Amino acid sequence: MAQQPVQARCPACGERYEYSTDNPYRPFCSERCKLVDLGRWFDGSHHIAGPDLDDESIGRISDGDDPANEG
Repeated sequence: MAQQPVQARCPACGERYEYSTDNPYRPFCSERCKLVDLGRWFDGSHHIAGPDLDDESIGRISDGDDPANEG
């Protein structure tokens, strides 16, 4: 008995597509949707929840002096 192809919903456009490990854009349905999602991260539409960092904290992290990295 042949296995049914797995159907997934693209997180960018919402369209259903056949999910396959052969799809280089997974979990997206296409290169376009993958790039749209990347653009949303770049412009700040997508972000990881948490408090905004002040300039001093950003400077310490950039310099490698982030106390969170101390073990």
